[in-house]
Amino acid sequence: MKAIIDIAPRASVFAVARAQISKAQTQRKPVDYHLSFESARTLFSELSPARIDLLESLRRTGPSSVYALAKATQRNYSNVHTDIAKLEEHGLVERTQDDAVFVPFDAVEIRLDLFRKVA
Repeated sequence: MKAIIDIAPRASVFAVARAQISKAQTQRKPVDYHLSFESARTLFSELSPARIDLLESLRRTGPSSVYALAKATQRNYSNVHTDIAKLEEHGLVERTQDDAVFVPFDAVEIRLDLFRKVA
């Protein structure tokens, strides 16, 4: 399963959700996770390079505590804690029962359609 992040109008999230539910009901395998933002500015504000680096580090190292992740990435614990909270809010990071964080996806794709027609 992968996470697909893109830019889409706010109302389109419902169409994507309906398609995901329909696909999940007809297939026995997990469907991809879709996350949409209204603009590239919002996408990169919410998913800053530092947060994307955390996703990469977590995929490489596997589940770890926020403290261990901060140490591994040589970043301030408070900043990593804030970034992990934002990634959790967007569904890109989850926690184990013992509170370790991990990325539940095999891949994360960011799609930018720069030539999308505006309705």
